[in-house]
Amino acid sequence: MPIKQTTGQVLIGTQGWNYDAWVGSFYPKGTRSANYLRTYAKAFDTVEVDSTFYAIPPAAVVGGWAQGVPDGFVFTLKMPRAITHDHALEGAGDLVDAFAGRARLLGAKLGPILIQLGPGFGPARRPALERFLPRLPRDLRFAVEFRQQGWLEPQHLGLLADNGVALALADGRWVPRERLLALAEAPTADFAYVRWMGPDRKIEDYARVVIDRSHEIAEWALALAGLASRVSTVHAYFNNHFQGHSPASARELQRLLGQRPVEPAALRDQAELFGGGP
Repeated sequence: MPIKQTTGQVLIGTQGWNYDAWVGSFYPKGTRSANYLRTYAKAFDTVEVDSTFYAIPPAAVVGGWAQGVPDGFVFTLKMPRAITHDHALEGAGDLVDAFAGRARLLGAKLGPILIQLGPGFGPARRPALERFLPRLPRDLRFAVEFRQQGWLEPQHLGLLADNGVALALADGRWVPRERLLALAEAPTADFAYVRWMGPDRKIEDYARVVIDRSHEIAEWALALAGLASRVSTVHAYFNNHFQGHSPASARELQRLLGQRPVEPAALRDQAELFGGGP
């Protein structure tokens, strides 16, 4: 039975959309890569863009993303690693400004920006974070993902709260799930950000569910229903490495939260209705 959701909105999607392995299992057979995003947006209202971690995208690319999806669709972007990893948040003001300017091209379709810090970025580097957060553009929203548990202490979470920055809850190998579920009860911003990464990178088949994590998804569904009562919006994204086929994971969470998932068969029916593949 679906879990009763309260006030806040839960936007559920995947980390990326550009996977050839999804053709036939999610995208209708014959779907061209140029049409992946348009087809994806028929099933989900949001996506996390991983490619921005590697470089600031050209303006034409960002404009193409915005034009390829309907109104109401939300992109979340990863901050470039040049800022988070190469500069370790120090002396990167010009890069932050350039990236923020490019992100704003998405207009109303821009969601939070994820600041994913490296596994070597520990609490000893707090001064860098203290200097970095207040300088972030106030018209944009940000979430920070830590990969050291030492950051998850009240004094560090208070720093996020003081700056209106969300703690990204990442279900992976860095923090025990039980602790993440507890942290979901005390968000640091008026929105929330959740990611499902999986414990390792061994899964190579993205066309199907390889590992059954339905129990974990059910646990998170309960946590997200509560979290949605504390924030305006929960942004939630599955990686292929969590189960093997992230669209299936996202649809399962949608079902548990009483949302109506669009199944692959429906995407095929739409493609046939409009005359061939997307």
